[in-house]
Amino acid sequence: MNNKLRNVPFSPPDMSECEIAEVSEALRSGWITTGPRTKEFEKQISDYCHTDKAVCLNSATACMELILRVLGVGPGDEVITSAYTYTATASVTCHVGAKVVMVDTAPNSFEMDYDKLADAITERTKVILPVDLGGVVCDYDKIYAAVESRKHLFRPSNDIQRAYGRVVVLADAAHAFGAQWHGKMCGEIADFTSFSFHAVKNLTTAEGGALTWRTHEGVDNEWLYKQFQLFSLHGQNKDALAKTKLGAWEYDIVAPNYKCNMTDIMAAIGLAQFKRYPDMLRRRHDIIRKYNDALKGHNVQTLIHVGDDHTSSGHLYLVRLLDCDVEQRNRIIEQMAERGIACNVHYKPLPMMTAYKALGFDIANYPNAYNQYRNEVTLPLHTRLTDEDVEYVISNFVEVISQ
Repeated sequence: MNNKLRNVPFSPPDMSECEIAEVSEALRSGWITTGPRTKEFEKQISDYCHTDKAVCLNSATACMELILRVLGVGPGDEVITSAYTYTATASVTCHVGAKVVMVDTAPNSFEMDYDKLADAITERTKVILPVDLGGVVCDYDKIYAAVESRKHLFRPSNDIQRAYGRVVVLADAAHAFGAQWHGKMCGEIADFTSFSFHAVKNLTTAEGGALTWRTHEGVDNEWLYKQFQLFSLHGQNKDALAKTKLGAWEYDIVAPNYKCNMTDIMAAIGLAQFKRYPDMLRRRHDIIRKYNDALKGHNVQTLIHVGDDHTSSGHLYLVRLLDCDVEQRNRIIEQMAERGIACNVHYKPLPMMTAYKALGFDIANYPNAYNQYRNEVTLPLHTRLTDEDVEYVISNFVEVISQ
Protein backbone atom coordinates (compact mmCIF):
# COMPACT_ATOMS: atom_id res chain seq x y z
CA MET A 1 0.00 0.00 0.00
CA ASN A 2 1.38 3.37 -1.08
CA ASN A 3 1.86 6.24 1.36
CA LYS A 4 0.32 6.81 4.77
CA LEU A 5 -3.41 5.99 4.84
CA ARG A 6 -5.54 8.98 3.87
CA ASN A 7 -9.31 9.52 3.72
CA VAL A 8 -10.37 10.58 0.22
CA PRO A 9 -14.17 10.98 -0.09
CA PHE A 10 -15.80 10.61 -3.49
CA SER A 11 -17.56 13.94 -3.96
CA PRO A 12 -18.05 16.23 -0.95
CA PRO A 13 -19.56 19.71 -1.48
CA ASP A 14 -16.99 22.51 -1.73
CA MET A 15 -18.23 25.19 0.67
CA SER A 16 -16.36 28.33 1.70
CA GLU A 17 -16.92 31.45 3.78
CA CYS A 18 -18.40 33.01 0.64
CA GLU A 19 -21.37 30.60 0.69
CA ILE A 20 -21.81 31.03 4.44
CA ALA A 21 -21.88 34.84 4.06
CA GLU A 22 -24.43 34.72 1.20
CA VAL A 23 -26.75 32.36 3.08
CA SER A 24 -26.45 34.45 6.26
CA GLU A 25 -27.41 37.55 4.29
CA ALA A 26 -30.39 35.73 2.80
CA LEU A 27 -31.54 34.67 6.27
CA ARG A 28 -31.24 38.24 7.55
CA SER A 29 -33.04 39.70 4.53
CA GLY A 30 -36.46 38.29 5.36
CA TRP A 31 -36.61 36.41 2.03
CA ILE A 32 -35.87 32.71 2.48
CA THR A 33 -38.20 31.14 -0.12
CA THR A 34 -38.39 32.07 -3.82
CA GLY A 35 -37.48 35.73 -4.09
CA PRO A 36 -34.88 38.19 -5.41
CA ARG A 37 -31.89 35.86 -5.05
CA THR A 38 -33.59 33.13 -7.06
CA LYS A 39 -34.39 35.65 -9.81
CA GLU A 40 -30.79 36.90 -9.80
CA PHE A 41 -29.48 33.34 -9.96
CA GLU A 42 -31.73 32.66 -12.97
CA LYS A 43 -30.39 35.78 -14.69
CA GLN A 44 -26.77 34.80 -14.10
CA ILE A 45 -27.44 31.30 -15.44
CA SER A 46 -29.11 32.59 -18.60
CA ASP A 47 -26.26 35.09 -19.17
CA TYR A 48 -23.68 32.34 -18.66
CA CYS A 49 -25.45 29.93 -21.03
CA HIS A 50 -26.24 32.65 -23.61
CA THR A 51 -30.00 32.11 -23.40
CA ASP A 52 -32.84 34.57 -23.05
CA LYS A 53 -34.29 32.83 -20.00
CA ALA A 54 -33.57 30.28 -17.29
CA VAL A 55 -35.84 28.93 -14.60
CA CYS A 56 -34.62 27.53 -11.27
CA LEU A 57 -36.48 24.68 -9.57
CA ASN A 58 -35.77 22.29 -6.71
CA SER A 59 -34.09 19.62 -8.88
CA ALA A 60 -33.03 18.71 -12.40
CA THR A 61 -35.69 16.01 -12.21
CA ALA A 62 -38.37 18.67 -11.71
CA CYS A 63 -36.94 20.62 -14.64
CA MET A 64 -37.20 17.62 -16.96
CA GLU A 65 -40.66 16.63 -15.77
CA LEU A 66 -42.11 20.12 -15.99
CA ILE A 67 -40.92 20.74 -19.53
CA LEU A 68 -42.43 17.40 -20.57
CA ARG A 69 -45.70 18.63 -19.03
CA VAL A 70 -45.42 22.07 -20.67
CA LEU A 71 -44.86 20.32 -24.01
CA GLY A 72 -47.96 18.24 -23.40
CA VAL A 73 -46.20 14.87 -23.37
CA GLY A 74 -48.38 12.17 -21.85
CA PRO A 75 -50.11 8.81 -22.33
CA GLY A 76 -49.69 7.43 -25.85
CA ASP A 77 -46.44 9.37 -26.38
CA GLU A 78 -42.87 8.07 -26.41
CA VAL A 79 -39.65 9.63 -25.09
CA ILE A 80 -36.30 8.23 -26.20
CA THR A 81 -33.26 8.17 -23.92
CA SER A 82 -30.06 6.24 -23.30
CA ALA A 83 -29.95 2.94 -21.42
CA TYR A 84 -26.78 4.24 -19.75
CA THR A 85 -27.94 6.85 -17.26
CA TYR A 86 -29.41 7.51 -13.82
CA THR A 87 -33.07 6.74 -13.25
CA ALA A 88 -34.21 10.40 -13.24
CA THR A 89 -33.63 10.63 -16.98
CA ALA A 90 -36.25 7.94 -17.59
CA SER A 91 -38.50 8.22 -14.54
CA VAL A 92 -39.80 11.66 -15.56
CA THR A 93 -41.30 10.04 -18.66
CA CYS A 94 -43.08 7.54 -16.42
CA HIS A 95 -44.33 10.42 -14.24
CA VAL A 96 -46.18 12.02 -17.17
CA GLY A 97 -47.60 8.68 -18.32
CA ALA A 98 -45.59 8.34 -21.52
CA LYS A 99 -43.57 5.33 -22.69
CA VAL A 100 -39.80 5.13 -22.12
CA VAL A 101 -37.82 4.01 -25.17
CA MET A 102 -34.15 3.19 -24.54
CA VAL A 103 -31.32 3.18 -27.07
CA ASP A 104 -28.12 1.20 -26.45
CA THR A 105 -24.79 3.01 -26.30
CA ALA A 106 -22.46 2.86 -29.29
CA PRO A 107 -19.69 0.25 -29.03
CA ASN A 108 -17.01 1.40 -26.56
CA SER A 109 -18.88 4.63 -25.89
CA PHE A 110 -20.85 6.13 -23.01
CA GLU A 111 -23.12 7.97 -25.49
CA MET A 112 -26.20 6.51 -27.12
CA ASP A 113 -25.74 4.89 -30.52
CA TYR A 114 -26.72 7.71 -32.86
CA ASP A 115 -26.99 5.27 -35.78
CA LYS A 116 -29.79 3.49 -33.88
CA LEU A 117 -31.49 6.68 -32.73
CA ALA A 118 -33.33 7.41 -35.99
CA ASP A 119 -34.73 3.87 -36.07
CA ALA A 120 -36.17 4.37 -32.57
CA ILE A 121 -38.21 7.41 -33.66
CA THR A 122 -41.86 6.62 -34.40
CA GLU A 123 -45.09 8.57 -34.94
CA ARG A 124 -45.50 8.53 -31.15
CA THR A 125 -42.08 10.05 -30.36
CA LYS A 126 -42.31 13.53 -28.87
CA VAL A 127 -38.96 14.06 -27.12
CA ILE A 128 -35.38 12.74 -27.21
CA LEU A 129 -33.51 12.95 -23.91
CA PRO A 130 -29.74 12.60 -24.48
CA VAL A 131 -27.38 12.42 -21.48
CA ASP A 132 -24.25 14.58 -21.21
CA LEU A 133 -22.53 11.97 -19.05
CA GLY A 134 -19.68 13.07 -16.82
CA GLY A 135 -19.97 16.60 -18.17
CA VAL A 136 -19.13 15.68 -21.78
CA VAL A 137 -21.63 17.16 -24.22
CA CYS A 138 -23.23 14.69 -26.64
CA ASP A 139 -22.98 14.97 -30.43
CA TYR A 140 -26.05 17.11 -31.01
CA ASP A 141 -25.33 17.39 -34.74
CA LYS A 142 -26.02 13.66 -35.02
CA ILE A 143 -29.03 13.88 -32.72
CA TYR A 144 -30.63 16.65 -34.76
CA ALA A 145 -29.76 14.82 -37.99
CA ALA A 146 -31.71 11.81 -36.68
CA VAL A 147 -34.61 14.10 -35.73
CA GLU A 148 -34.68 15.72 -39.18
CA SER A 149 -34.50 12.35 -40.93
CA ARG A 150 -37.75 11.30 -39.23
CA LYS A 151 -39.47 14.69 -39.29
CA HIS A 152 -42.14 13.30 -41.62
CA LEU A 153 -43.30 10.95 -38.84
CA PHE A 154 -43.92 13.72 -36.30
CA ARG A 155 -47.54 14.08 -35.18
CA PRO A 156 -48.03 17.23 -33.04
CA SER A 157 -50.86 17.20 -30.52
CA ASN A 158 -50.86 20.84 -29.37
CA ASP A 159 -49.74 24.32 -30.40
CA ILE A 160 -46.25 24.21 -28.88
CA GLN A 161 -45.53 20.87 -30.57
CA ARG A 162 -46.80 22.35 -33.84
CA ALA A 163 -44.44 25.31 -33.41
CA TYR A 164 -41.48 22.91 -33.24
CA GLY A 165 -42.82 20.67 -36.01
CA ARG A 166 -40.45 17.88 -35.02
CA VAL A 167 -39.28 15.85 -32.06
CA VAL A 168 -37.97 18.13 -29.28
CA VAL A 169 -34.45 17.58 -27.91
CA LEU A 170 -34.21 17.89 -24.11
CA ALA A 171 -30.66 17.52 -22.76
CA ASP A 172 -30.10 15.82 -19.43
CA ALA A 173 -27.10 18.00 -18.62
CA ALA A 174 -27.20 17.28 -14.89
CA HIS A 175 -23.41 16.83 -15.04
CA ALA A 176 -22.56 19.45 -17.65
CA PHE A 177 -23.02 22.99 -16.33
CA GLY A 178 -20.09 24.95 -17.74
CA ALA A 179 -19.26 22.52 -20.56
CA GLN A 180 -18.66 23.79 -24.10
CA TRP A 181 -19.22 22.16 -27.49
CA HIS A 182 -18.50 23.56 -30.98
CA GLY A 183 -18.06 27.03 -29.52
CA LYS A 184 -21.38 26.98 -27.66
CA MET A 185 -22.15 26.69 -23.99
CA CYS A 186 -24.09 23.73 -22.72
CA GLY A 187 -27.52 25.24 -22.22
CA GLU A 188 -27.78 26.85 -25.67
CA ILE A 189 -27.28 23.68 -27.76
CA ALA A 190 -30.37 21.50 -27.23
CA ASP A 191 -33.91 22.87 -27.44
CA PHE A 192 -34.12 22.57 -23.64
CA THR A 193 -31.34 21.80 -21.16
CA SER A 194 -31.72 20.58 -17.59
CA PHE A 195 -28.93 21.18 -15.06
CA SER A 196 -28.52 19.73 -11.57
CA PHE A 197 -27.18 21.62 -8.57
CA HIS A 198 -27.40 18.65 -6.20
CA ALA A 199 -24.81 18.41 -3.42
CA VAL A 200 -22.42 16.22 -5.44
CA LYS A 201 -22.47 18.44 -8.55
CA ASN A 202 -19.74 20.88 -9.64
CA LEU A 203 -21.86 23.87 -8.68
CA THR A 204 -24.30 23.13 -5.90
CA THR A 205 -27.29 24.70 -4.16
CA ALA A 206 -27.61 21.61 -1.87
CA GLU A 207 -30.65 20.55 -3.90
CA GLY A 208 -31.77 22.34 -7.01
CA GLY A 209 -31.72 22.57 -10.75
CA ALA A 210 -32.22 24.91 -13.68
CA LEU A 211 -33.74 24.69 -17.14
CA THR A 212 -32.59 26.79 -20.08
CA TRP A 213 -33.96 26.84 -23.60
CA ARG A 214 -33.20 28.19 -27.04
CA THR A 215 -35.49 30.86 -28.46
CA HIS A 216 -37.75 29.20 -31.05
CA GLU A 217 -40.02 30.81 -33.62
CA GLY A 218 -43.65 30.58 -32.57
CA VAL A 219 -42.84 29.96 -28.90
CA ASP A 220 -42.96 32.98 -26.59
CA ASN A 221 -40.22 32.91 -23.95
CA GLU A 222 -42.23 34.92 -21.44
CA TRP A 223 -45.14 32.51 -21.84
CA LEU A 224 -42.78 29.56 -21.30
CA TYR A 225 -41.32 31.10 -18.17
CA LYS A 226 -44.82 31.75 -16.84
CA GLN A 227 -45.74 28.08 -17.39
CA PHE A 228 -42.86 27.00 -15.15
CA GLN A 229 -44.01 29.40 -12.44
CA LEU A 230 -47.53 27.97 -12.62
CA PHE A 231 -46.40 24.34 -12.69
CA SER A 232 -43.92 24.78 -9.84
CA LEU A 233 -46.12 26.85 -7.49
CA HIS A 234 -49.46 24.99 -7.31
CA GLY A 235 -50.85 26.71 -10.39
CA GLN A 236 -50.96 29.97 -8.42
CA ASN A 237 -51.01 33.02 -10.70
CA LYS A 238 -48.97 35.21 -8.30
CA ASP A 239 -45.69 34.32 -6.67
CA ALA A 240 -44.72 35.42 -3.16
CA LEU A 241 -42.95 38.53 -4.46
CA ALA A 242 -46.03 39.72 -6.33
CA LYS A 243 -48.25 39.11 -3.31
CA THR A 244 -46.10 41.38 -1.10
CA LYS A 245 -47.39 44.47 -2.89
CA LEU A 246 -49.65 46.24 -0.40
CA GLY A 247 -53.24 45.20 -0.86
CA ALA A 248 -52.35 42.62 -3.53
CA TRP A 249 -53.38 39.58 -1.52
CA GLU A 250 -55.78 38.09 -4.02
CA TYR A 251 -54.66 35.35 -6.36
CA ASP A 252 -56.12 32.57 -8.47
CA ILE A 253 -55.31 28.87 -8.89
CA VAL A 254 -55.44 28.18 -12.61
CA ALA A 255 -54.58 24.45 -12.41
CA PRO A 256 -54.01 21.85 -9.65
CA ASN A 257 -50.27 21.82 -10.21
CA TYR A 258 -47.08 20.93 -8.32
CA LYS A 259 -44.67 22.38 -5.76
CA CYS A 260 -41.02 22.35 -6.78
CA ASN A 261 -39.70 25.92 -6.62
CA MET A 262 -36.18 26.93 -5.62
CA THR A 263 -35.71 28.91 -2.40
CA ASP A 264 -33.59 32.02 -1.91
CA ILE A 265 -31.47 30.11 0.63
CA MET A 266 -30.58 27.61 -2.10
CA ALA A 267 -30.03 30.41 -4.62
CA ALA A 268 -27.73 32.19 -2.17
CA ILE A 269 -25.44 29.14 -2.13
CA GLY A 270 -25.56 29.09 -5.92
CA LEU A 271 -24.70 32.77 -6.28
CA ALA A 272 -21.64 32.28 -4.07
CA GLN A 273 -20.62 29.16 -6.00
CA PHE A 274 -20.98 31.07 -9.27
CA LYS A 275 -18.37 33.61 -8.12
CA ARG A 276 -15.93 30.75 -7.54
CA TYR A 277 -16.91 28.59 -10.50
CA PRO A 278 -14.22 29.58 -13.05
CA ASP A 279 -11.49 28.62 -10.58
CA MET A 280 -13.35 25.44 -9.63
CA LEU A 281 -13.58 24.38 -13.30
CA ARG A 282 -9.87 25.06 -13.81
CA ARG A 283 -9.01 22.92 -10.79
CA ARG A 284 -11.13 20.03 -12.05
CA HIS A 285 -9.32 20.06 -15.39
CA ASP A 286 -5.97 20.26 -13.64
CA ILE A 287 -6.83 17.04 -11.77
CA ILE A 288 -8.06 15.41 -14.99
CA ARG A 289 -4.71 16.15 -16.66
CA LYS A 290 -2.87 14.57 -13.73
CA TYR A 291 -5.03 11.44 -13.95
CA ASN A 292 -4.65 11.25 -17.72
CA ASP A 293 -0.86 11.52 -17.54
CA ALA A 294 -0.64 8.86 -14.85
CA LEU A 295 -2.80 6.33 -16.71
CA LYS A 296 -1.00 6.56 -20.05
CA GLY A 297 0.38 3.15 -20.95
CA HIS A 298 -2.09 1.26 -18.78
CA ASN A 299 -4.79 -0.98 -20.23
CA VAL A 300 -7.61 1.48 -19.56
CA GLN A 301 -9.99 3.71 -21.47
CA THR A 302 -10.98 7.07 -19.97
CA LEU A 303 -13.70 9.57 -20.76
CA ILE A 304 -12.32 12.26 -23.11
CA HIS A 305 -12.92 15.58 -21.36
CA VAL A 306 -11.12 17.86 -23.82
CA GLY A 307 -11.00 17.71 -27.61
CA ASP A 308 -10.59 20.01 -30.60
CA ASP A 309 -14.26 21.02 -30.43
CA HIS A 310 -15.30 20.45 -26.84
CA THR A 311 -14.39 21.00 -23.20
CA SER A 312 -16.34 19.18 -20.52
CA SER A 313 -17.40 20.46 -17.12
CA GLY A 314 -14.97 17.91 -15.64
CA HIS A 315 -17.68 16.35 -13.52
CA LEU A 316 -16.72 12.66 -13.43
CA TYR A 317 -13.51 10.77 -14.15
CA LEU A 318 -14.71 7.51 -15.70
CA VAL A 319 -12.17 4.72 -16.25
CA ARG A 320 -12.78 1.44 -18.03
CA LEU A 321 -10.48 -1.40 -16.95
CA LEU A 322 -10.33 -3.17 -20.28
CA ASP A 323 -9.13 -6.56 -19.02
CA CYS A 324 -11.60 -6.76 -16.10
CA ASP A 325 -15.05 -8.20 -15.55
CA VAL A 326 -17.66 -7.15 -12.98
CA GLU A 327 -16.18 -9.19 -10.13
CA GLN A 328 -12.64 -7.92 -10.75
CA ARG A 329 -13.90 -4.33 -11.04
CA ASN A 330 -15.78 -4.62 -7.76
CA ARG A 331 -12.72 -6.05 -6.05
CA ILE A 332 -10.63 -3.10 -7.25
CA ILE A 333 -13.20 -0.69 -5.78
CA GLU A 334 -13.01 -2.62 -2.50
CA GLN A 335 -9.20 -2.46 -2.52
CA MET A 336 -9.33 1.29 -3.08
CA ALA A 337 -11.79 1.59 -0.18
CA GLU A 338 -9.37 -0.33 2.03
CA ARG A 339 -6.84 2.41 1.24
CA GLY A 340 -9.34 5.12 2.24
CA ILE A 341 -10.28 6.08 -1.33
CA ALA A 342 -13.97 6.19 -2.25
CA CYS A 343 -14.68 5.19 -5.85
CA ASN A 344 -17.99 4.71 -7.63
CA VAL A 345 -19.61 3.25 -10.77
CA HIS A 346 -21.43 5.40 -13.36
CA TYR A 347 -23.78 3.75 -14.17
CA LYS A 348 -25.48 0.46 -13.72
CA PRO A 349 -27.63 0.54 -16.89
CA LEU A 350 -31.34 1.08 -16.33
CA PRO A 351 -32.40 -2.27 -17.89
CA MET A 352 -30.59 -3.97 -14.97
CA MET A 353 -32.75 -2.17 -12.38
CA THR A 354 -35.85 -3.79 -10.88
CA ALA A 355 -38.16 -0.91 -11.84
CA TYR A 356 -37.20 -1.06 -15.50
CA LYS A 357 -37.16 -4.85 -15.65
CA ALA A 358 -40.79 -4.58 -14.51
CA LEU A 359 -41.44 -2.33 -17.52
CA GLY A 360 -40.11 -5.07 -19.80
CA PHE A 361 -36.52 -3.94 -20.34
CA ASP A 362 -33.82 -6.62 -20.61
CA ILE A 363 -30.10 -5.86 -20.45
CA ALA A 364 -29.52 -8.57 -23.06
CA ASN A 365 -30.91 -6.06 -25.58
CA TYR A 366 -28.30 -3.47 -24.57
CA PRO A 367 -24.97 -5.31 -24.86
CA ASN A 368 -22.86 -2.20 -25.42
CA ALA A 369 -24.23 -0.48 -22.33
CA TYR A 370 -23.51 -3.58 -20.29
CA ASN A 371 -19.99 -3.74 -21.70
CA GLN A 372 -19.36 -0.14 -20.56
CA TYR A 373 -20.71 -0.88 -17.10
CA ARG A 374 -18.99 -4.18 -16.37
CA ASN A 375 -15.48 -2.72 -16.07
CA GLU A 376 -16.12 0.95 -15.21
CA VAL A 377 -14.66 2.67 -12.13
CA THR A 378 -15.13 6.37 -11.31
CA LEU A 379 -12.27 7.99 -9.43
CA PRO A 380 -12.74 10.91 -7.01
CA LEU A 381 -12.81 14.22 -8.89
CA HIS A 382 -13.70 17.34 -6.92
CA THR A 383 -12.25 20.67 -5.83
CA ARG A 384 -11.57 19.67 -2.24
CA LEU A 385 -8.85 17.28 -3.41
CA THR A 386 -5.36 18.52 -2.57
CA ASP A 387 -2.39 17.75 -4.82
CA GLU A 388 -1.33 15.22 -2.18
CA ASP A 389 -4.77 13.57 -2.35
CA VAL A 390 -4.53 13.34 -6.12
CA GLU A 391 -1.10 11.73 -5.96
CA TYR A 392 -2.37 9.34 -3.31
CA VAL A 393 -5.29 8.29 -5.54
CA ILE A 394 -3.00 7.88 -8.54
CA SER A 395 -0.30 5.84 -6.82
CA ASN A 396 -2.79 3.51 -5.18
CA PHE A 397 -4.98 3.08 -8.25
CA VAL A 398 -2.00 2.29 -10.46
CA GLU A 399 -0.72 -0.18 -7.90
CA VAL A 400 -4.11 -1.90 -7.57
CA ILE A 401 -4.80 -2.26 -11.29
CA SER A 402 -1.24 -3.46 -11.93
CA GLN A 403 -1.49 -6.42 -9.55
